[in-house]
Amino acid sequence: MPDPATGEALAGVDRVRAAAAERGLEVEIRERPAANSLPEAAAILGIPPSGIVKTLVVKRSDDTYLFALIPGDRAISWPKLRAIVGVNKLQLPDPARALAATGYERGTIVPLGSTHDWPIYADAEIVGQRIAMGAGAHGYSMFVDADALIAAYGATVADISQPID
Repeated sequence: MPDPATGEALAGVDRVRAAAAERGLEVEIRERPAANSLPEAAAILGIPPSGIVKTLVVKRSDDTYLFALIPGDRAISWPKLRAIVGVNKLQLPDPARALAATGYERGTIVPLGSTHDWPIYADAEIVGQRIAMGAGAHGYSMFVDADALIAAYGATVADISQPID
């Protein structure tokens, strides 16, 4: 994991900032201590776990990808996502493929500044919320208005999550 003080980590944050500016998105990026879990990260940020949105990069069978934005207190629903995307098979790629598909390490992935503009599927639960997400580097979080993010990227909004078992 890169040290947040290094140029490598800051390059990811800079990519996020530049991508936000290109699309007219207002974002707030905060440095934060490392967290061992999503609930711990939420506590550090002073928000409920549902306020953190996980960006999952998902691989299709044709080796293309998509982003799924899922509230932190919920899990992806594979049947719902497959139905919305119109495919029979989706999977999470291994860390090396996720990095190659986005330019970000797992735990830092965000659609903003990704090396590819993959389609975005946003869970309906995030609509109308100010959300926290990864910011392209470990030790940083980004806050953004979910509706503005959805509009800026033309994301598809749908029910694609389920309660965590």
